[in-house]
Amino acid sequence: MHVSFASSPFLPLALGFFGLGTGYLIYGPQELFGWPQRGEAVDRSTGIWGIWLPGFCQFVTGVYLFVGMTWFQVFKEPPLYMAALAFSAYGIHWFAIGFNRWQRADPRPNAGMAVAFTVISVLGIVVFFKASDVPVGLLFCGLTAIYVSDIFASAGSKLGERSLGFCHLLTGSWLMYLTFATGLNIASGMHLWL
Repeated sequence: MHVSFASSPFLPLALGFFGLGTGYLIYGPQELFGWPQRGEAVDRSTGIWGIWLPGFCQFVTGVYLFVGMTWFQVFKEPPLYMAALAFSAYGIHWFAIGFNRWQRADPRPNAGMAVAFTVISVLGIVVFFKASDVPVGLLFCGLTAIYVSDIFASAGSKLGERSLGFCHLLTGSWLMYLTFATGLNIASGMHLWL
Protein backbone atom coordinates (compact mmCIF):
# COMPACT_ATOMS: atom_id res chain seq x y z
CA MET A 1 0.00 0.00 0.00
CA HIS A 2 1.39 3.41 -1.01
CA VAL A 3 0.50 6.42 1.11
CA SER A 4 0.54 9.74 -0.70
CA PHE A 5 0.69 13.17 0.91
CA ALA A 6 -0.28 16.50 -0.59
CA SER A 7 2.43 19.07 -1.27
CA SER A 8 2.91 21.47 1.62
CA PRO A 9 3.39 25.22 1.26
CA PHE A 10 4.75 25.34 4.83
CA LEU A 11 8.48 25.19 4.24
CA PRO A 12 10.62 25.64 7.37
CA LEU A 13 12.93 28.11 5.61
CA ALA A 14 12.28 31.06 7.95
CA LEU A 15 13.62 29.03 10.90
CA GLY A 16 16.90 28.35 9.10
CA PHE A 17 17.21 31.93 7.87
CA PHE A 18 16.52 33.28 11.37
CA GLY A 19 18.98 30.99 13.12
CA LEU A 20 21.83 31.73 10.72
CA GLY A 21 21.10 35.46 10.64
CA THR A 22 21.11 35.62 14.43
CA GLY A 23 24.48 33.88 14.55
CA TYR A 24 25.94 36.32 12.05
CA LEU A 25 24.57 39.30 13.98
CA ILE A 26 26.16 37.93 17.17
CA TYR A 27 29.59 37.15 15.67
CA GLY A 28 29.83 40.09 13.23
CA PRO A 29 30.24 43.01 15.67
CA GLN A 30 33.04 41.20 17.48
CA GLU A 31 34.93 40.52 14.24
CA LEU A 32 34.40 43.95 12.70
CA PHE A 33 34.49 46.27 15.72
CA GLY A 34 36.08 44.17 18.45
CA TRP A 35 32.90 44.39 20.52
CA PRO A 36 32.42 42.74 22.84
CA GLN A 37 36.10 42.14 23.44
CA ARG A 38 36.98 38.46 23.34
CA GLY A 39 37.65 36.75 26.62
CA GLU A 40 36.72 33.51 28.34
CA ALA A 41 33.20 34.60 29.35
CA VAL A 42 32.41 36.15 25.94
CA ASP A 43 33.76 33.09 24.10
CA ARG A 44 31.56 30.79 26.21
CA SER A 45 28.54 32.98 25.48
CA THR A 46 29.11 33.28 21.73
CA GLY A 47 29.94 29.58 21.58
CA ILE A 48 26.61 28.61 23.12
CA TRP A 49 24.73 31.01 20.82
CA GLY A 50 26.59 29.56 17.83
CA ILE A 51 25.60 26.01 18.71
CA TRP A 52 21.93 26.73 19.36
CA LEU A 53 20.85 29.46 16.94
CA PRO A 54 22.70 28.97 13.67
CA GLY A 55 23.60 25.37 14.49
CA PHE A 56 20.38 23.87 15.75
CA CYS A 57 17.92 25.99 13.73
CA GLN A 58 19.66 25.22 10.45
CA PHE A 59 20.16 21.55 11.23
CA VAL A 60 16.47 21.12 12.08
CA THR A 61 15.50 22.96 8.90
CA GLY A 62 17.78 20.83 6.73
CA VAL A 63 16.58 17.54 8.21
CA TYR A 64 12.94 18.68 7.95
CA LEU A 65 13.44 19.49 4.25
CA PHE A 66 15.24 16.20 3.49
CA VAL A 67 12.56 14.15 5.28
CA GLY A 68 9.79 16.13 3.60
CA MET A 69 11.35 15.55 0.17
CA THR A 70 12.36 11.91 0.55
CA TRP A 71 10.08 10.15 3.05
CA PHE A 72 6.86 12.11 2.66
CA GLN A 73 7.41 13.88 -0.68
CA VAL A 74 5.52 16.97 0.45
CA PHE A 75 8.24 19.29 -0.89
CA LYS A 76 8.85 18.78 -4.58
CA GLU A 77 10.80 21.74 -5.99
CA PRO A 78 14.33 20.56 -6.98
CA PRO A 79 16.13 23.67 -5.60
CA LEU A 80 14.91 22.61 -2.15
CA TYR A 81 17.46 19.79 -2.34
CA MET A 82 20.19 22.44 -2.38
CA ALA A 83 18.48 24.23 0.52
CA ALA A 84 18.35 20.98 2.52
CA LEU A 85 22.01 20.28 1.78
CA ALA A 86 23.07 23.79 2.75
CA PHE A 87 20.96 24.06 5.91
CA SER A 88 22.12 20.63 7.12
CA ALA A 89 25.81 21.21 6.37
CA TYR A 90 25.87 24.78 7.70
CA GLY A 91 24.00 23.68 10.83
CA ILE A 92 26.49 20.92 11.57
CA HIS A 93 29.39 23.25 10.90
CA TRP A 94 27.94 25.79 13.35
CA PHE A 95 27.83 23.08 16.02
CA ALA A 96 31.61 22.82 15.53
CA ILE A 97 32.18 26.59 15.30
CA GLY A 98 30.17 27.23 18.46
CA PHE A 99 31.79 24.39 20.38
CA ASN A 100 35.28 25.44 19.29
CA ARG A 101 34.59 29.02 20.36
CA TRP A 102 33.18 27.83 23.68
CA GLN A 103 36.31 25.73 24.26
CA ARG A 104 38.60 28.52 22.97
CA ALA A 105 40.08 26.13 20.41
CA ASP A 106 42.63 27.14 17.77
CA PRO A 107 40.80 28.72 14.79
CA ARG A 108 43.47 27.89 12.18
CA PRO A 109 41.86 24.58 11.09
CA ASN A 110 38.80 26.66 10.08
CA ALA A 111 40.71 27.63 6.92
CA GLY A 112 40.18 24.16 5.42
CA MET A 113 36.54 24.20 6.50
CA ALA A 114 36.12 27.60 4.86
CA VAL A 115 37.42 26.24 1.55
CA ALA A 116 34.86 23.41 1.63
CA PHE A 117 32.02 25.78 2.54
CA THR A 118 33.06 28.18 -0.21
CA VAL A 119 32.39 25.29 -2.62
CA ILE A 120 28.88 24.68 -1.19
CA SER A 121 28.21 28.43 -1.28
CA VAL A 122 29.21 28.74 -4.94
CA LEU A 123 27.05 25.69 -5.69
CA GLY A 124 24.13 27.53 -4.05
CA ILE A 125 24.77 30.58 -6.23
CA VAL A 126 24.56 28.44 -9.38
CA VAL A 127 21.47 26.49 -8.26
CA PHE A 128 19.39 29.43 -7.04
CA PHE A 129 20.21 31.89 -9.81
CA LYS A 130 19.54 29.12 -12.36
CA ALA A 131 16.16 28.62 -10.63
CA SER A 132 15.55 32.42 -10.88
CA ASP A 133 15.45 32.68 -7.08
CA VAL A 134 17.39 35.94 -6.88
CA PRO A 135 16.94 36.63 -3.14
CA VAL A 136 18.37 33.24 -2.16
CA GLY A 137 21.03 33.50 -4.88
CA LEU A 138 22.09 36.80 -3.26
CA LEU A 139 22.22 35.04 0.11
CA PHE A 140 24.67 32.52 -1.33
CA CYS A 141 26.77 35.40 -2.71
CA GLY A 142 27.00 36.67 0.87
CA LEU A 143 27.85 33.18 2.13
CA THR A 144 30.63 32.88 -0.46
CA ALA A 145 32.09 36.22 0.68
CA ILE A 146 31.92 35.01 4.30
CA TYR A 147 33.86 31.83 3.63
CA VAL A 148 36.47 33.48 1.41
CA SER A 149 37.00 36.02 4.23
CA ASP A 150 37.14 33.19 6.76
CA ILE A 151 40.04 31.56 4.89
CA PHE A 152 42.12 34.67 5.62
CA ALA A 153 40.69 35.28 9.11
CA SER A 154 41.56 31.71 10.11
CA ALA A 155 45.14 32.32 9.01
CA GLY A 156 45.33 35.24 11.45
CA SER A 157 44.77 38.14 9.06
CA LYS A 158 43.21 41.14 10.86
CA LEU A 159 41.87 42.41 7.52
CA GLY A 160 40.37 38.96 6.92
CA GLU A 161 38.69 39.08 10.35
CA ARG A 162 37.25 42.55 9.71
CA SER A 163 36.08 41.46 6.27
CA LEU A 164 34.47 38.41 7.88
CA GLY A 165 32.69 40.65 10.39
CA PHE A 166 31.45 42.99 7.67
CA CYS A 167 30.20 40.06 5.57
CA HIS A 168 28.56 38.50 8.65
CA LEU A 169 26.68 41.73 9.43
CA LEU A 170 25.64 42.36 5.82
CA THR A 171 24.55 38.77 5.20
CA GLY A 172 22.93 38.57 8.66
CA SER A 173 20.84 41.64 7.81
CA TRP A 174 19.81 40.04 4.50
CA LEU A 175 18.86 36.87 6.39
CA MET A 176 16.64 38.92 8.71
CA TYR A 177 14.88 40.29 5.61
CA LEU A 178 14.49 36.75 4.25
CA THR A 179 13.08 35.63 7.62
CA PHE A 180 10.59 38.49 7.66
CA ALA A 181 9.57 38.08 4.01
CA THR A 182 9.26 34.29 4.24
CA GLY A 183 7.21 34.50 7.43
CA LEU A 184 4.82 37.07 5.99
CA ASN A 185 4.54 35.37 2.61
CA ILE A 186 3.74 31.94 4.06
CA ALA A 187 1.71 32.94 7.13
CA SER A 188 -0.15 35.96 5.75
CA GLY A 189 -0.25 35.44 2.01
CA MET A 190 1.77 38.59 1.37
CA HIS A 191 4.11 38.84 -1.58
CA LEU A 192 7.37 40.41 -0.48
CA TRP A 193 10.34 39.90 -2.77
CA LEU A 194 11.32 36.26 -2.49
